[in-house]
Amino acid sequence: MLKKRIIVCLDVKDGRTTKGVQFQNNVDIGDPVDMAAEYYRQGVDELVFYDIIASSRGRGPILDLISRVAERVFIPFCVGGGIGSLDDIRSTILAGAEKISLNSQAVKNPDLIREGARVFGNQCIVLGMDAKKDSTAPSGYRVYINGGRVATDKDALEWAREAVKLGAGEIVLNSMDADGMKTGYEIDLTRLIAENVDVPVIASGGGGKSEHLAAVLSAGKADAALVASMVHSGEYTVGRIKQELAAAKIPVRL
Repeated sequence: MLKKRIIVCLDVKDGRTTKGVQFQNNVDIGDPVDMAAEYYRQGVDELVFYDIIASSRGRGPILDLISRVAERVFIPFCVGGGIGSLDDIRSTILAGAEKISLNSQAVKNPDLIREGARVFGNQCIVLGMDAKKDSTAPSGYRVYINGGRVATDKDALEWAREAVKLGAGEIVLNSMDADGMKTGYEIDLTRLIAENVDVPVIASGGGGKSEHLAAVLSAGKADAALVASMVHSGEYTVGRIKQELAAAKIPVRL
């Protein structure tokens, strides 16, 4: 049985890790390189870094930060934010990232997924999707871009299918309604996407305790769970999460 992955997300703003609730009221919580090294020491499977203001400011990827992280952690990590061209993808990978997350830029230019997958391989291209409940969208969820600030005309399920067809090898699916709330992942949304695409789906938004991860990894059919608040706050370590998931019969790498 394939092991489920635990992934820590670090939202980066002006070179510092920041944390907000539902994309608002972000506060500085530390140095992303030091934090990455600590989560690596705790046994995290992967890391994700998002420059949360790059796209809205029209800025490119955070190459200096990526190279400093690559010197200190020896697990796969993904970088998103401000990556809008093949050159941006190339420079991000050369700086040390294994995967590239395309979110706002992919919505604006879907060909970037196709070209990125053609040149660098599907395994390098991750679709980052911020979805919010919307009864007017066919699936009940609408896609947002620019750090959740701008609604699009894209339905979450339709966009997931389209992105996979274009070449995305993985989807990080963030529920804007649950983001930062620590009350549990959006199970229905996660299962909806996971059952309709043939690439791994990473659940994001809402993790507050190990039971939430167990639920989304089983009932939600996610291949991995992304955590932020619950480890950034010090309430949990990665090791504790994995031990509790293993006790709940969820297959994880210990």
